[in-house]
Amino acid sequence: MTLLTAAISLWNTVYIERAVDSLRRKGIAINEQLITHLSPLGWEHINLSGDYVWRTNLKLGQGKYRALRSVNSSLYKKQA
Repeated sequence: MTLLTAAISLWNTVYIERAVDSLRRKGIAINEQLITHLSPLGWEHINLSGDYVWRTNLKLGQGKYRALRSVNSSLYKKQA
């Protein structure tokens, strides 16, 4: 279970960083103090039941990532 926890934490850390970077590039204000409280240990989106469905049409090469969900940046104030 330790290896599984480490893998999930790494996956979450990489995608949290990508999401924060994406928001910054869009000019969305981010409270840096709140970012220090983000944790990669969330499990809600992880299926641990052993029932997995692998999409065979999703081909990611080395160094490639799944797309992030889109954000309607007009809902947020732009940074000054």
